[in-house]
Amino acid sequence: MKNQFYNFEDKRMDLFERLVKKGWNNELSYEELKKIANDFKKKYNFDKEDMPFINNHLRVAMGLDPNKDTEFSTELSDISDMDRFKGEIVTKIEGPCEYCDEKTDENECLNSCKYEAHIYRRGKGPVIVKDNCLNCGKCIVDCSFGAIEDKIEFLPIINMLKDKKQSVYATVAPSIVGQFGEDVTMGQLRTALKLMGFEDMIEVSLFADILTIKEAFEFNELVTSENDFFLTSCCCPVWLNLTEKNYPKLFNHMSPSISPMIASGRILKEFYPDSKVVFIGPCVAKKAEAKSSNRNDIDFVLTYRELDKIFHALNIKLSELPPDDKDQASFAGRVYARTGGVSFSVKTVVNRISPRRLIKFKSKKVDGVKDCKKILDDLSMGKDIDSNFIEGMGCEGGCVGGPRTNIDKVKATNIVNEFGEDSLIMTPFDNANVMKILKTLGVKKIEDVIEKKEVSDVFKRDK
Repeated sequence: MKNQFYNFEDKRMDLFERLVKKGWNNELSYEELKKIANDFKKKYNFDKEDMPFINNHLRVAMGLDPNKDTEFSTELSDISDMDRFKGEIVTKIEGPCEYCDEKTDENECLNSCKYEAHIYRRGKGPVIVKDNCLNCGKCIVDCSFGAIEDKIEFLPIINMLKDKKQSVYATVAPSIVGQFGEDVTMGQLRTALKLMGFEDMIEVSLFADILTIKEAFEFNELVTSENDFFLTSCCCPVWLNLTEKNYPKLFNHMSPSISPMIASGRILKEFYPDSKVVFIGPCVAKKAEAKSSNRNDIDFVLTYRELDKIFHALNIKLSELPPDDKDQASFAGRVYARTGGVSFSVKTVVNRISPRRLIKFKSKKVDGVKDCKKILDDLSMGKDIDSNFIEGMGCEGGCVGGPRTNIDKVKATNIVNEFGEDSLIMTPFDNANVMKILKTLGVKKIEDVIEKKEVSDVFKRDK
């Protein structure tokens, strides 16, 4: 067995950091790509026969498909022409599977997709069945050999950030707080992103506030008897895809709302039509969700782990930066980051708009694909789950437990709760930013969010 393949994720991010440095400084050429690959080979004691594997990791780190070519050829022109991500997100890279012993503790790909069933053994290594893949990222995390990876979308963004005529906005997931150090504030992150060339950093929690109001009205309208129930969270593409692909009858009970991520891009482009929007979060599935949107709401997606390496590559010391603070979202929107956050948030609005409701709001929160699948099975079989609002999150702990986070999910949950409590805004109804956005969209009364078609359609998922 080759020790060079162990713990490959850290090595992969080292490769990505080197790529970022050269790309940012306009020093990337085909000769430079070869040099990066050869230096990586020497540093980690890979053999000459492993060069296709290393080259393919470079391609994937550039946002491109792996291939069987031993030499670089069109990669740089391919990324220069890329104005939006294309192709599959999760991809297999040939090479290391032949060194992986199925009986070793390090091998987890046999059981990695036990509940989604998109990876299984056939000959050497896993096979990815695209129609079944939920892009949850578990197989990537479980493979320590670097045989399965998600594409990184940063290289095509560099020229956009350096173009003074191009506005690029960063929208950040609610779980971002604390991911770059406990002492690093959101204001310092905003300053860092502006230094990179972003126009501004917008909390996606702000759009979670808007979606909370919409889902509260939908719940109020659709759950009118003891037998009715409502499925959410629209913010988790793993839960959404699991339900849509495997439980079509139950999917009719799913909220028709877009996710807060998609809403952030859609609204920003409504207000700034020629802008680009980059979402930053903990999730592999968000890359796939952005690509699946018919309206090109989100142009690119970065993860916390990728952004951390970008900051290192550009020598941006977050803790030393002056903060650029803005209070954009409520407590309710910010706790979307953890399991139960959506249920809490929607309940506060339901109680506000319908305090004398006869059918009380009763929620059940499930996280992790295993438990998500179990509750969907129970609902399919007609079992009484004593709930009418079911929140599903594909990752254990919610988004704070995503596959591309930088810190432990328990620690992250505590930080998210504290950050939520720090907000000067308690509920979405109290958020002046929300009301300003809705007013610009033509909302005269809050019920217009679902009653006024041209407004409701802005926040509705494409068929």
